[in-house]
Amino acid sequence: MLAFSALVAGSFALGSMAANLIAPAALNALRFAIAAVVIGALAGVTTGLPRRAAEAPWRYLVLGGLFSGYFVLMFYGLQTAAPVSAAAVFTLTPVMAGGFGWLLLRQVTTPRMALALAIGGAGALWVIFRGDPAALLAFHVGRGEELYFLGCIAHAVYTPMVRKLNRGEPPVVFTFGTLLAGTLVMTVFGWHDLRATDWAHLPAIVWITLIYLALFASAASFTLLQTATMVLPSAKVMAYTYLVPSWVILWQIALGHGAPPATVGVGVGLTGVALILLLRD
Repeated sequence: MLAFSALVAGSFALGSMAANLIAPAALNALRFAIAAVVIGALAGVTTGLPRRAAEAPWRYLVLGGLFSGYFVLMFYGLQTAAPVSAAAVFTLTPVMAGGFGWLLLRQVTTPRMALALAIGGAGALWVIFRGDPAALLAFHVGRGEELYFLGCIAHAVYTPMVRKLNRGEPPVVFTFGTLLAGTLVMTVFGWHDLRATDWAHLPAIVWITLIYLALFASAASFTLLQTATMVLPSAKVMAYTYLVPSWVILWQIALGHGAPPATVGVGVGLTGVALILLLRD
């Protein structure tokens, strides 16, 4: 989940540079297709694709639909919402995942886990708003934030749903089924945008973002997430998303966009405390 949070942060850093250069549906349809080919090939040379994995294919449609919905709503939301506001909405995901974990799997959030979630959420918000209380108070909920919030609900449902629907398939095989279903959903939903996109004249940053999203923020992160959800409670899995704002800072520095104020370190420290509480049995 540490690796997952770092890879997801890269999608925010690069995605913000390409969000307005290509239709969200077209971008996500192609990224799902590329990721499905990569993970399908990986499954073929490692665990294989057992016939029993094809039983109840509706499971993959549910999971693929949930994650497709999250990514599409994320990009549509970022078209009108400020990145800081969208990141603030994202910090609600772990708490929602804990709620859905109880509804779907009867996973109980212990008092210490609840404390860790609260500390992690506070730390993430501190990082997002760069240690400026005035920026937090100025947070405005608009149409973009509302769309992205719906996407975060889909993300929160997805986490416990993986564990509920898995029937013993290896994570790489289950990920392949999910990506294949997601490709189908996104192709149907974004068919018009796929045909209307001038693929030959897209800027280089779009292709860089697309390849990153397909290989790292889809293929690799899906496998990591599905592996973690089989052994960790949903709230604990999603708690690692509190690290995403801190990873984004490192990504922004690496991409030459500058460093945030030193006061942001307080928030990074709080997310670290939260993870220590969650990791201790």
